[in-house]
Amino acid sequence: MNNTFLTTAILGSLISSTSYAYTVYSTDESSLKVTGRIEARFNVSDANKLSEDGNTEPNNSFDDISRIRGNIDGSTQVTDSIKVFGYYSGEIYSDSSDSKNRYMYVGVGTSYGAFSYGQQDSSQVILTNVTDIMETFGGSASDIITGNEDELENNFVYLAQLPLNMTATVNYVRDDSKGNYSAGGSMFYSAPIGLQLGVGYVSGEQNNLDAEQYNITAAYTLGGVYIGGVYVNGEVDHTDVSGFEIATAYTVNDFIFRYVYNYRTSDFPASQRGEYSVNYNAVEGVYNVTSDFVAYAGYEFNRLDGQANDDQFQAGARYMF
Repeated sequence: MNNTFLTTAILGSLISSTSYAYTVYSTDESSLKVTGRIEARFNVSDANKLSEDGNTEPNNSFDDISRIRGNIDGSTQVTDSIKVFGYYSGEIYSDSSDSKNRYMYVGVGTSYGAFSYGQQDSSQVILTNVTDIMETFGGSASDIITGNEDELENNFVYLAQLPLNMTATVNYVRDDSKGNYSAGGSMFYSAPIGLQLGVGYVSGEQNNLDAEQYNITAAYTLGGVYIGGVYVNGEVDHTDVSGFEIATAYTVNDFIFRYVYNYRTSDFPASQRGEYSVNYNAVEGVYNVTSDFVAYAGYEFNRLDGQANDDQFQAGARYMF
């Protein structure tokens, strides 16, 4: 596979959870594919009794969070070394008829890398994905600042596949209406022996406050055993915030057992600390009923105080197409 195809394939793999696709059309130069999921799921926790203003609403600890998601992936080969592409992903939740845009970007792939613009992941997501492995929980401690997150609007991204299985990603986000802008970059190494290593840094402004973060990640796969970790450290308005995530998984035939631990703390005063405090363990079991149908259940043991941090049970089933 040449670099033009490889870099655009990496962009797609960062956001796609399934290899299944319905091909609308395909020629030697162009293709258009559709994928998606229908997911029935629920969450049970006393935290669901809290309204947006923090008041308790009785008898609603059970929350239906079912959703349907659709993805459109198109590309056209312009020359031997240039490929243009576009991607859209949206979803609708059971409690609303409104569609939420997850990803919406277009770009061009060349032998020197892929350039894209739109709503897409930051350059740090390739690092934080090593611990964001659960169907239910996890991935809560790694994003200290907005510029570290996925699904960012107004996002310019450049991604290049380098020699020795190295992937370099840089991005720039600008959103003056929200007082946010950020620029970041990452390097990610994937060895043939199952080892993955990565580092990244992002800085800018968040709600008109100075913000920065760096990430260090490592993961290893051996047979059916997986373990990954991310360490994060940064500042928001010149106040230190740090944390880490650990994720493990064990696969036996069609069953997957997962465990994560997420932790984050800060030097903010008690009145502001809650926004940056994370401390929980979570376990999960997954059963691949067929190649396109998955059932799962997970439980989160939250170690923080308060009803908003109550333990959670979540379960569901997903059909992929």
